[in-house]
Amino acid sequence: MYKVFINEKELILSREPQNSPKTLNYDGTHSFDFAIDLLENTASQGLNIYCNDIDRLWADFGNYFKKIDAAGGIVLNKDHKILFIHRLGRWDLPKGKLEPGESREVAAVREVEEECGIFDLELKDFINSTYHIYTDRDGKKILKTTYWFEMFYPGNSTPKPQVEEGINEVGWKDENDINLTILPSTFQNIKLILDNFKSKKPQ
Repeated sequence: MYKVFINEKELILSREPQNSPKTLNYDGTHSFDFAIDLLENTASQGLNIYCNDIDRLWADFGNYFKKIDAAGGIVLNKDHKILFIHRLGRWDLPKGKLEPGESREVAAVREVEEECGIFDLELKDFINSTYHIYTDRDGKKILKTTYWFEMFYPGNSTPKPQVEEGINEVGWKDENDINLTILPSTFQNIKLILDNFKSKKPQ
């Protein structure tokens, strides 16, 4: 099962029907046209497209869009706090597009370093991928995949926001901060990857 966000609304691609505001049996790529129109132009909050051949459904979906890959990190420090950035009125995790020939791991570390001004990061495990669709300046629909990695920062330097990229604040946040400040003002994909990360950590 795949979860893709369009306008912060959830499009689920699955093998079997899911609990969603609307379900649709996959019937060719015009199903994707319907999904985009529904989630961009109506009040509907979600849609599930299902097909017993989930691999074909996902391949068709990926081939329907221009694709961009990005990578980022959930960075923890010695106090078990997580590093967040604030940009354009929203809290986010550091991430960015892969450069030509760059691996996901290298891109993830580079983006954290550039956006947050900290170095000597220790790359840990791959967490998961998130997906969202947006419209570029030419009016084309883009499927952006972000690959997320756990990282550890052993140092003591104060993070510094990359202001030229519109980042106005960088900070370490504990669980209370995340619940009270971050989650009410972040993106659905960030909530999803934080849940993925938390579910994989020992309790």
